[in-house]
Amino acid sequence: MTSPSYAHHFSINNLPFGVASRSHDPQCATRLHNTVIFLGVLQDSGVFNDIPDLPKGILSNATLNEYAALPKPLHAAVRAKLQSVLVDLDALPENSKADISSAKMHLPVSISGFTDFSNSLNHVQNAGRAILNDPAPPPGFFYFPIGYTGRASTVVVSGTPITRPSGHFYDRANPTPKTVVYGPCRALDYEMELGVVVGKPFQWGSGKGISANDAEEYVFGFVLLNDWSARDIQGLEMVPLGPLNGKAFGTTISPWIITTDALAPFRVAGPGSEPRVELTEHLKEEKEGNFDIVMSVEIIHPPASTSTNGHAGSGEYEGKTISPVAISSAKDLFWSHRQMVAHLTSCGSDLRTGDLLGTGTVSGAEEGSYGCLLESTKGGKQAVKLADGTERVYLLDGDIVRMSAVLGSEGSGVGFGECIGEICPAKQ
Repeated sequence: MTSPSYAHHFSINNLPFGVASRSHDPQCATRLHNTVIFLGVLQDSGVFNDIPDLPKGILSNATLNEYAALPKPLHAAVRAKLQSVLVDLDALPENSKADISSAKMHLPVSISGFTDFSNSLNHVQNAGRAILNDPAPPPGFFYFPIGYTGRASTVVVSGTPITRPSGHFYDRANPTPKTVVYGPCRALDYEMELGVVVGKPFQWGSGKGISANDAEEYVFGFVLLNDWSARDIQGLEMVPLGPLNGKAFGTTISPWIITTDALAPFRVAGPGSEPRVELTEHLKEEKEGNFDIVMSVEIIHPPASTSTNGHAGSGEYEGKTISPVAISSAKDLFWSHRQMVAHLTSCGSDLRTGDLLGTGTVSGAEEGSYGCLLESTKGGKQAVKLADGTERVYLLDGDIVRMSAVLGSEGSGVGFGECIGEICPAKQ
């Protein structure tokens, strides 16, 4: 199920794409306020007959991959048709619509590969201070967007429980001498990110990759992304090859892909528009590369038994406390989504439809804008106080992490809804 609380994110100006089911098999869908519209049913009823190049039955697929790979003009034509017919929901076939509370959401695309970048200068500086007491970014940071290859096999849709991972880490309870132990993670964290979903595939056969100025042709849209992180496991395995099991156990994405057409009015120049070094040609951008996306993260948790403070949950969260933790903005990312695509393909890498590219943690420079607990707790050295007075250093079993984002402001009518996951105990 998906919460109806975000109806205002899904106006006629948004019209995202996802995969949903109710009484039938999963198929491509969109959302208008709290109504899910099944696009396969609309296509079968003839709504898109005046778009002759739209392949028959494509919107009845259980993933968006085939549709996402279509040329941008076809996407624009489908969007325009939807904006014209959805002004009167009552005129649609009855079996083409459902309330969001009765629809089941699925992974929107079959994910071919997952690459996670680290595009926020604020994040790398905050994390550097927390871990090494040194805010200096990695040597290559100002030259190209740095990243690593993640695990596509454990990317899950919002609402899927996340099992606390087990692995090897230093036993901080007995720091001297350093002892490596194996067991359930003791430093489980979230990372508030955006995910870029590749639409049009790219085959590296021309002898050069995609330039940043051409990269948007290959981007279908954006999702919210929670790159769950086991900080203790990650800390031991990072040197010399980077993260593996500290990240591989789960990545959550929101169910609705917000298209580049819906995002376009919210373009802004990011801090990287004034480079610190001379960029190579394929990374140079001629127009604003970032979007004004305001992102937030909350921890939903059992209340303190003696507390009457905090934000009381209702509905499915009745009896729990909702604690806002951070608000940040993607407009502050140093590297853009187009530069991510350009850098990844510059070395000879192909792109496949459904590839997922993470921006890395979206963070600000001040308290209350940090996109992960590693930053907020100064590397686990100080607790974060929640709304009811309880504290967290890292996540506890039963904690629910909810991320959300809007374009510009709450009144824009364009948002992402929610990206949510609950921590379950480690398998014994």
